[in-house]
Amino acid sequence: MGREGPHSGSGVPQSDAQPSGVQAPGSHTPPPVPASPPRSSRRNRYMTIAAAISAFALVITALVVIRPGPIGDWLGSRSHPTLLFESPEPQPTPVLTGVTEDAPLPDAEAVRSVLDQAIAGTVMRGVRMSVLDLATGQPLYVREPDVPTVPASTTKLLTAAAVLATRGPAYRIPTRAVAGATPGEVVLVGGGDPTLAIDDNGHYPGAARLDILAEQVKQALGAVAPTKVVVDSSLFTGPVYGPGWDSDVPTGGFVGPITALMTDGARVEPKKPKAAERFAKPDLAAGRAFARLLGLPADAVTQGVAPTPGEAGATSGSPGASGAPPAPGAELGRVESPPMVRLVEIMLSESDNVVAEALGRQVALARNQPASFDGAAAAMTAVLGELGVPPDKIELADASGLSRRNRIAPSVLTSLLVLAANGSRPELAALFSGLPVAAWSGTLAERFQQATTGVGVVRAKTGTLSGVNSLSGVVTTADGRLLAFAALADRVPAGPDPAQRALDRIAATLAACGCR
Repeated sequence: MGREGPHSGSGVPQSDAQPSGVQAPGSHTPPPVPASPPRSSRRNRYMTIAAAISAFALVITALVVIRPGPIGDWLGSRSHPTLLFESPEPQPTPVLTGVTEDAPLPDAEAVRSVLDQAIAGTVMRGVRMSVLDLATGQPLYVREPDVPTVPASTTKLLTAAAVLATRGPAYRIPTRAVAGATPGEVVLVGGGDPTLAIDDNGHYPGAARLDILAEQVKQALGAVAPTKVVVDSSLFTGPVYGPGWDSDVPTGGFVGPITALMTDGARVEPKKPKAAERFAKPDLAAGRAFARLLGLPADAVTQGVAPTPGEAGATSGSPGASGAPPAPGAELGRVESPPMVRLVEIMLSESDNVVAEALGRQVALARNQPASFDGAAAAMTAVLGELGVPPDKIELADASGLSRRNRIAPSVLTSLLVLAANGSRPELAALFSGLPVAAWSGTLAERFQQATTGVGVVRAKTGTLSGVNSLSGVVTTADGRLLAFAALADRVPAGPDPAQRALDRIAATLAACGCR
């Protein structure tokens, strides 16, 4: 099986991703908790600070969108960070302290000693690992770090880096409506926004909405009544399911057909979590929803391609002074997705496979490649090469990590994290705010529950396929040093829980380690 999250069949649940605020990495753990409290007790204690943490995360995210910069500028190492905007709301007091700027560098031999012991005796086989000091890039632990390994959903870290490098944190994906070939015909043009909602009951917070687009269209048409909706999802090409995906992936609820037009990640019921039924033809489903908003029946929806804009001088959508309908191809309205930084956060925190594949195609479009699985893989590989990733250390077949054809060396993951932190490519710093937080958010919300260390200071992307488990992100040591780590295991016995506990133990060991 190839999933991130609850499994079916012989699988065991990994973690249901719970919506919550995402903290910036590099912060210390919340107040200490007993060694093994009941889960409900721990969660109740954390709920008292949830609002403050969520508000703090929003401030961090806003800062990244406006001025993404070196990690030390926004992860708390400044005692009084300066925001570039005035907020009408009181600024929350951070509940997580920042990284210690002068924290000592761990000794590599000491790190090796504790990690070898943590790995020994676990269920994992074929463990490959890299640990780097985030500030200097100095290796602290290596275990076959340059061997390309099946990465599962840690692939999404590469997707995040590639799309931020090409589109930038502030880019928004448009969904447009244009005039069709005949009066009253409206063409709904998909731009590849997987978070598009029908109305205010959508799955993704802050999503663009078809009901708002429908109102724009009605205003643009004026006295011309809508007669037909044409769905144009031609921006994406090729197969709708990825190469190397397990046979049960399309029906497992963790991904849908990848099309340029869809609502709510192709979910049939918008509020369902990741393990949700998906439309077989998400583009037509979106078109029918749009038709309803225009007062048209479902049989008024067809598939087609938007006409080229009409003659020069045609309006951008409003009827002419004579009341004539807009020229074919004239834009009648548009709505736009949340900014790219927010889409990256959603992808990483919730390990959203549909969002990941859509973002991979944004890389392809930015590089004039076909917006397909092959085009996205080629474009991402090229962009990552420009970021310094050696081509012999990666092999990509998709952007989500569902494909078993993907191969990524652990050193690639840690090197990208160092690059994102050092300020040389400031747009990449936006990926940190999306990393799940141990025992708190995203796909790590239900992990580290029995840990005495690691809670709140491990922020990492998870990865799960049957027989494959991975974890890669950042961790703050007991001395306040921020480290990048990646651990990939591709020979894991059936059932993800033992391997996940072993990976949690590795990360928690780093968190507890002064190692000097």
